[in-house]
Amino acid sequence: MQNPTSYPKDKINILLLEGVHPTAVKMFKDAGYKNVESLKSALPEKELVSKIKQVHMLGLRSKTQLTENVLLSAPKLIAAGAFCIGTNQIDMVTAIGRGVAIFNSPYSNTRSVAEMVIGHCITLMRRIPEKNTMMHAGNWNKSADGCHEVRGKVLGIVGYGHIGSQVSVLAESLGMQVIFHDVEPKLALGNARKAASLEQLLKQSDIVTLHVPGSASTKNLINASTIRKMKKGAVLINLSRGDVMDSTAVVKALKSGQIASLAVDVFDKEPKSNNDPFHSVFQGMPNVVLTPHIGGSTAEAQESIGIDVASKLISFLETGSTTGSLSVPALSLPVQHDAHRLLHIHKNVPGVLSDINGLLSSMKVNILGQYLKTNNDIGYVVVDVDRRTSSKVVEALGKVHNTIRVRQLY
Repeated sequence: MQNPTSYPKDKINILLLEGVHPTAVKMFKDAGYKNVESLKSALPEKELVSKIKQVHMLGLRSKTQLTENVLLSAPKLIAAGAFCIGTNQIDMVTAIGRGVAIFNSPYSNTRSVAEMVIGHCITLMRRIPEKNTMMHAGNWNKSADGCHEVRGKVLGIVGYGHIGSQVSVLAESLGMQVIFHDVEPKLALGNARKAASLEQLLKQSDIVTLHVPGSASTKNLINASTIRKMKKGAVLINLSRGDVMDSTAVVKALKSGQIASLAVDVFDKEPKSNNDPFHSVFQGMPNVVLTPHIGGSTAEAQESIGIDVASKLISFLETGSTTGSLSVPALSLPVQHDAHRLLHIHKNVPGVLSDINGLLSSMKVNILGQYLKTNNDIGYVVVDVDRRTSSKVVEALGKVHNTIRVRQLY
């Protein structure tokens, strides 16, 4: 093995989509990766299939669909970074099956989303959107009717994860009473109280804010039935996923007054870029605030996300570390000097590690370090070997039964 790495930096192709923060681009270039292409928008599947064929590392946000077809068209793809929280736009089953390391940034924009929720609590309770519309139309309507302080009001948080709990802390600082509902046991922060059920939360809350992931179990969580259980005249905020609300039912409730006002930042169908048109059943309603999926879109959050995901991708490229990966088992690896590092991703079935060690033993390989981690589907073995090891070892490891991917790191 004469080469210092099997993937020289000047041959690594990195594609970043959807206007990933410039900090990430700079980090890759500062690390020595010259072939970095950054595009401002997502790409349609057909175009992405064509472009990804030579890509080793992909960066995307929420609009890019990393489908099975795209992944199968990417023979050189080593890893992909979602510069956002969610990864429902990625076919994780295919990514796992192909040994593609998937990373995201689940915490970097938590504060930005939480602050926006608190802003909506205040503006909706004061009926500012409606008064703003009237003022622009030349109508002066100075009235306190239907306007309330948030102090002392009950905020119901559906989904008490990183964002929901951050909202909880900020809301209490404003004097709000906080109750929450989550399908998993969660430790309450401050004076927040766990609701006995979703129904109880809806009955008691003056404001309901949604912070649940998109899944079959949360689809249309807010529907005609659950809306009837809400306190009449309550405020609804959705900065989670578009499909957690039955939009038709919510529109009907807004018109009847069952829901006083709504703030929504996420939609079932969102434009691929800023140049595409946007349509929603909520358009034109004076008691609705619509924003273009910007809950986490602050300069601070996007820079933090750029740093976080780029750091994970660079670490994987240069050390093989998979800390934070959602597909390849997580290993935090030390730097090994005067050695070759071999990365082996395989199906998680009995006997693979034994086969690997048997092969290395038969080829008289001196092992300096070995690391193994598995998940339900795949196993990840990292082997540091003596620099005098034959280059034929990499080829031989690729022939081990149930191998998915082998890479010589350095």
